[in-house]
Formats: sequence, structure tokens, C-alpha cells
Amino acid sequence: MSTGVLIVIIAAIIAGLVLIFGLWVWIGYNKFVKLRNDVDESYSTMDVYYKKRYDLIPNLVNTVKGYAKHEKETLENVMAARYNAMNATLSNRAQEENALSSTLKSLFKLTENYPDLKADKNFMSLMNTLQNVEDEIVSARKYYNGCVKILNTKCETFPSLILAKWFKIKKRPLFEVEDAVERKNVKVEF
Repeated sequence: MSTGVLIVIIAAIIAGLVLIFGLWVWIGYNKFVKLRNDVDESYSTMDVYYKKRYDLIPNLVNTVKGYAKHEKETLENVMAARYNAMNATLSNRAQEENALSSTLKSLFKLTENYPDLKADKNFMSLMNTLQNVEDEIVSARKYYNGCVKILNTKCETFPSLILAKWFKIKKRPLFEVEDAVERKNVKVEF
């Protein structure tokens, strides 16, 4: 074999390797873009449900006020938690949303002391709507966490972690239960 043919073969191999590498980078980057968009979309879905919850809370609080005038502190805590959650930054959003969920639980417990309140149709309608929104939030958090898990795994596994570092694609935080009490098994006693 002549040196000219050998050079052509080596050049073709190098060109093929460069082409394969370029395709790997192109496909890998596009996968990261898709995953990042999935995470952003799932976060936006949660935002929609949070907005629905924020809109329901004042109506619920005003209904409860009429029946439980001396429960002012609980109602103020709910409204303060709502305000904090609405104005949370990305870094503390999960913490503020978990705090709002906790204060809503105290509002639900408060209603057990007022049988007339439980009989109010407007209140029951608001409670049912809020419960549906809470269920939707749980589903949206599961979807968000699933999308984040896929993105984070891609950012941490070889060889895609190379692309993640090149393109400065960062891991995203999961929505987690922060209250240790909520993680414990429920104790049922008869």
C-alpha cells in the first residue's frame, strides 16, 4: 500500500471519528434540552395548581372567619404562609409550599371543632375544591420529581456528564417533604 492511500484511509478514519463525536454531542445536547424543557414544563404545571390554591385560600379563610372569630391566629398563619409561598424564590419554594401545606392542615383540624361550619355548603364546596387542588399538586410534584430525576441522572452518569459540564447544565432540586413528622408512618388506634 502506498503512503498516499494510507493517508487517505487515516484521514477517512479521523473524519469518521470526528463525525461520530459531533453526532454524539449534537444528540446528547438535544436530549439535555428536552429534559430541561420537561423539568421547566412540570414546574410550570405545579405553579398553575399553586395559583389555584392561592386563589382558594382567601375564600376559605373568609368563610371560616364567620364561624370561628376567636381562631384569628390560625387564620393569620394560613394567610402569612400563603403570602410567603406566593413570593418564594426558586431556592426556597419547596420549603414555603411545605409550610403552607402544614398551615392548611391546621385549618382543616380547626373545622372539626365547628359542626355548623362543616354543614355550610359554601365551606364544603371550597374544602372539596381545595382537596382536589391538593391532590393535583401531589400529582404535579410527582411528575416534576420524575422529570428532575431523569435530568439529574443524565447529569451524573458517564458519558453524558461530560456534555452536562461542557454546556453548564445543572442538576435541579427535588420537591421533598421537609417536616420529619410527616415522613413517619401514621399510627392508627381504635
